[in-house]
Amino acid sequence: MYKFVDLFSGIGGFRYALEKKGMKCVFSSEIDAKAQEAYSKNFGEKPHGDITEIPEKAIPAHDILCAGFPCQSFSISGDMKGLDDNRGRLFYDIVRIAQYHQPYVLLLENVKNILTVDDGKVIQTIETKLDEIGYVLHKHILNASYFGIPQSRERVYFVGLRKRIPNGKLSYSPPKPSYKKIYLENILEKEVDDALFINRKDMVIEKEDREHELAPIRIGHVNKGGQGERIYSEKGHAITLSAFGGGVGARTGLYLTGDRVRRLSINECKGLMGFPASFYVSAGIQGYQQLGNAVIPPMIEHVYDSIKVS
Repeated sequence: MYKFVDLFSGIGGFRYALEKKGMKCVFSSEIDAKAQEAYSKNFGEKPHGDITEIPEKAIPAHDILCAGFPCQSFSISGDMKGLDDNRGRLFYDIVRIAQYHQPYVLLLENVKNILTVDDGKVIQTIETKLDEIGYVLHKHILNASYFGIPQSRERVYFVGLRKRIPNGKLSYSPPKPSYKKIYLENILEKEVDDALFINRKDMVIEKEDREHELAPIRIGHVNKGGQGERIYSEKGHAITLSAFGGGVGARTGLYLTGDRVRRLSINECKGLMGFPASFYVSAGIQGYQQLGNAVIPPMIEHVYDSIKVS
């Protein structure tokens, strides 16, 4: 049985995916108290806290290191300070732990802007540091929309493979999209809280629903149509769920369902992230933030399945 560690674990997207593959989590770390609580309710154990204060030798040996390391310093919606930001520098904790334990595989995820921030110097540094400690890094932008998840969510998936392993060689090629025809309407709940619906005089529906698409279909707006003020069709996909953002449709976007416009429920957002409705998240806005920060477990499964031993 392969063993893995779950760093910057959030609510446990990596763990949910790899445990389905029959693997055992031997260590987890998450600094946010509410995310720790959610993780504990889902997996029966509370993650350790601040990874910067945990010596690498205190972490159990493992075969796979997973980390959805903080993205705010790389995100367009953040300040884009890259590795100069304290959150960006948490990447170096991945390096020190991987250098000490030499797991076979590193599975990492981040926003796609990490590839271009600081004129590409950030990703160059990441590749150089991992090469220095014995890893070949593969990186690909994958959109969940093309893998059976009705949410347009582009993320960079990093697969670091140890250059030398006993009795074989590791290789990786990105998973092939399935283009499964699943749409937002397929995961919507029939009954939701009335508080999710909006009724505003400045709401405009610009066009009728079109044919189904594996992408968000914008059909209207409220106010000036800024971020969080755009209305989409249920025949397409959801926009990227986010932890923050403004506007009346903040975090989920706005959607015309039947003849009314609304935000998405927490259970609908779980479905858009590949979690079952039974998966625990905190109540209220905190739960939406946790899902917006999470990795999509089915995408992690696809990436893992694309690693081969020869």
